[in-house]
Amino acid sequence: MRIAEVIGRVTLSRANPQLRGGRLLIALPMPMAALAKGAPERGEEVVVYDILGAGPGSLIGLSEGREAANPFGKTKTPVDAYCACLIDHLAI
Repeated sequence: MRIAEVIGRVTLSRANPQLRGGRLLIALPMPMAALAKGAPERGEEVVVYDILGAGPGSLIGLSEGREAANPFGKTKTPVDAYCACLIDHLAI
């Protein structure tokens, strides 16, 4: 799991029916320097599936790969990154 900052949303004209009930966000993964010292460096943008209600500026726990599809059970879903948690306070 990585920590990322939400910077926006993805708007679709059509979506896969298995993704109903959530939304797609754009997030920037944060390296340790950004978390500890507030450095401006960020990773490459990631599109994240979210059902928790994260918004721009929120810090989230980002699950990627096969773990991102686990919340859907055996249903095959086209998800590569999943918002696993919202982070209210982070102490390093």
